[in-house]
Amino acid sequence: MSELVAPPVRFAVIGLDHRHIYEMVGRLLELNCPCVGWWTDGEPQPLQGFVKRFPNIPRVADKRALLEDPSVQLILSAAIPADRAALSIDAMRHGKDVMVDKPGCTTAAQLADIRRVVAETGRIWSVNYSERFEVAAVTRALELVRAGAIGRVIQTLGIGPHRLNRELRPAWFFDPTCYGGALCDIGCHQIEQFLTFTGAADAEIVSATVGNFANPDDPGLEDFGEMLLRGGNAQGYVRVDWYTPAGLANWGDGRLFVLGTEGTIEIRKYVDIAGRPGIDHLFLVDGKETRYIDCRDAGRPYYADILADIADRGERTMTQAHCFKVMELAIHAQSIATRVGNLTKEVLK
Repeated sequence: MSELVAPPVRFAVIGLDHRHIYEMVGRLLELNCPCVGWWTDGEPQPLQGFVKRFPNIPRVADKRALLEDPSVQLILSAAIPADRAALSIDAMRHGKDVMVDKPGCTTAAQLADIRRVVAETGRIWSVNYSERFEVAAVTRALELVRAGAIGRVIQTLGIGPHRLNRELRPAWFFDPTCYGGALCDIGCHQIEQFLTFTGAADAEIVSATVGNFANPDDPGLEDFGEMLLRGGNAQGYVRVDWYTPAGLANWGDGRLFVLGTEGTIEIRKYVDIAGRPGIDHLFLVDGKETRYIDCRDAGRPYYADILADIADRGERTMTQAHCFKVMELAIHAQSIATRVGNLTKEVLK
């Protein structure tokens, strides 16, 4: 967490196609950052919820009004994933820093363009990897690991199940050219956590698989994905899916296991099934005891840190190299993945 108490920044929103924009905007408002306005293409499903939450933020008719406003320092975007790169580049070329929902981009060519524009402009391109930055239990787990609570990390195991909620999904959700594929879209979360908890600067994608097992009428939907990573003398296993059953009280039992040479950490991010109420549950086992830690007060320093980074061009949230590397690995995993189940190569070209 930053020691610098940074001044608020003025920000604007371009693209409301994913509900993650609610948290992104809400947490900046909590830090007294004024939102100048928002623009989105058409009437995406999250729009009604956005207006209900933030009725006082004005809609603008042309996104150029936001890009060309010299008072705007930061652009937020949760547009369709395939559109995020172009929007980010446009914003950076207008002198704005960018916070974009994950995945920050969907192709290697897009990532190369973003790298080039960051180098040319000196702007910050920050992908909000929300399964770390929006989860207080991960904040606490990282503090414990860095303090040596479980020794050297030798493996992470990340599970990212989601509920399909078919009736809420727009057409682009079922088109891999729009959402980037399961490992790019969801799996980037777990890649980010692997690099962060192991301290690795890079990793090898040892194997990757994507599948469609339950949705044969939607051959573009990857409802399952898995991958094995190796890097920094550590291993990582990832499983993501769209199989959360209706009987679960939450959209997904997201979990992270961190194996160390002297102990283990398990995080149940969103629900402790048939157990304690609420979110942000952590279980620590070391050489002395087994402990449950309620992490709801651990904080989410990402937003205060990015304000500080904007103020002094620092890298408190994450290094720009780390942000790039996560998307590079996710896109690579997607490109080499074995396709199983109902998927066909013809559909995914």
